[in-house]
Amino acid sequence: MVKISIVMPTFNQAGYIRRSIDSVLSQKGAFELDLIVVDGASTDSTVELLKSYGQAIRWISEPDKGQSDALNKGLAMADGQIMGWLNSDDLYEPGALAAAADVFAAEPDTQWVYGKVRVIDPAGREVRRWITFYKNLRMRRFNYAKLLAENWISQMGVFWRHGAWEQAGPVRTDLNWVMDYEYWLRLGARWPGRFIDRYLGCFRWYPASKSGADFRGQFAEELDLARQVAGNRYRWAILWHRVLAARTVAVYSVMRAVNRLRGR
Repeated sequence: MVKISIVMPTFNQAGYIRRSIDSVLSQKGAFELDLIVVDGASTDSTVELLKSYGQAIRWISEPDKGQSDALNKGLAMADGQIMGWLNSDDLYEPGALAAAADVFAAEPDTQWVYGKVRVIDPAGREVRRWITFYKNLRMRRFNYAKLLAENWISQMGVFWRHGAWEQAGPVRTDLNWVMDYEYWLRLGARWPGRFIDRYLGCFRWYPASKSGADFRGQFAEELDLARQVAGNRYRWAILWHRVLAARTVAVYSVMRAVNRLRGR
């Protein structure tokens, strides 16, 4: 039976992490599940919550150098043939792991897969449907240059083979926001991503989240990364990335202003 290892980096997310863990443990299918939670020495009730799961999960709690460092610790512990990571405020959709496992079983040459992801608010209600609709259109056919021009892959909807991780290496720790995007570009440079036409996860957006707090910094880092990776070969993709990033930042700025006026 195939084993799926999911790594969950976390720090002071006691308000959300139980729902994230439960969305993993509730997955059903013909696979063995291995959930590894890597906590950065949280000062809230996270450790007590982790203890309450007994042997259902593996976890460690110790100081780290940030999200990517925690993630690399967990990935190094993972021994499943299929791997993925889920942040401790996000969710998997029912059947997500089975859908990924089915594709890997049927397609031995496929090294990584990605699928649709909803955006939800702190209460779990779906929001920003127009963003989801746009990304769903963009992701239907994998193209490396298109991915350089815009990141349309959401991290909680991605799974890869252990062998792909062994070749691609650990997540970069020098990136603050776009370590996931860098990893998709690294995987995509080696093997085309395989699109799964179904919802695999939910991204929880809220103003205090990492991306919600500083989306300008996120898109600036994303553009800089794309430029580094593209070199001279994909100049047009970087030009298009500039345009799309400026458009998205402008739209998000308007949305933030409107939310402030509404008192949200």
